[in-house]
Amino acid sequence: MEVFKIIGYIVLLVAGFVLLVKGADVFVDGASKIAVKCNIPQMVVGLTIVALGTSAPEAAVSIKAAFAGVADMTVGNIVGSNILNILLILGMAVLFAPLPIKKNTLRIDIPIVVVVTLAMFFLGYFDGRLSRFDGVIMYIMLIAFITYLIVTAKKGGSDDDSIVLTEKDKTWRLILFILLGAALIVAGSELTVRSASFIAGQFGMSDRLISLTIVAFGTSLPELVTSCVAAKKGQADIAIGNIVGSNILNILFVAGTTMLISPVAFNKEFLMDSMVAVLAAVILFACCVKDKRLSRKEGIFMLIVYAVYFAYIMVKNYAA
Repeated sequence: MEVFKIIGYIVLLVAGFVLLVKGADVFVDGASKIAVKCNIPQMVVGLTIVALGTSAPEAAVSIKAAFAGVADMTVGNIVGSNILNILLILGMAVLFAPLPIKKNTLRIDIPIVVVVTLAMFFLGYFDGRLSRFDGVIMYIMLIAFITYLIVTAKKGGSDDDSIVLTEKDKTWRLILFILLGAALIVAGSELTVRSASFIAGQFGMSDRLISLTIVAFGTSLPELVTSCVAAKKGQADIAIGNIVGSNILNILFVAGTTMLISPVAFNKEFLMDSMVAVLAAVILFACCVKDKRLSRKEGIFMLIVYAVYFAYIMVKNYAA
């Protein structure tokens, strides 16, 4: 009977993947065309609309955990997702096509990822928890980030000439596509997280390992599919902006909101993982600073770094 139950969850896992793939495809198309139609820079769209849409699963899981009284799951989910986003997802996206990095992204957006990740690390390190006051600090930083994006949007227009709008691309239709894509992404993530967590639990994985890997991977699947689809379609700004924006929103919005609902325990076990998240952001910056692009070679390097980290947490889990 248990075997049939596992098979059932595997079927749900596959269904989740299907919803994610289709949802990401529709979401990227709608967001890209909205950018052209509204004369908004692709990078701003990637940092906001797409990033917020693909961060919805992390928000749903973390906020639900806070209301359920298990808010400490938030740290593992967010830290694990942010590590995955850079090392695994961007590493895989670059395999589809090299991604050029714009000057503002290199000088401002990626350093912001480093700063907010360090901020969460130090706020949690000193007293072993992330309090409601820390949540207020996160929200102040979030408002500052959104203000920066608004200023950026006013300064520049859409910079993608590869997207051709047709008569069918009405604004209301594109907004509907974005909402539909986001709904499919969230539904797919819910199926994926539930089924993957159950399957992982059958193999003796700890709660920390599940939150850092299975749950983090499940809630990061939208970023994975969206960035890979965007890279394949030549939407480099969407692919990069999605990851950078998602990492920033995961900490400032998702973690910040969870802290305001309930103080979040910052266990010592997460110190190493948080430093790896900071290291991942630094690696992204270092890989881009020379040629202002991410090549396949650098993508492979990121994947290797993630493989080493994954091996470390697996060994630590089963050795405990």
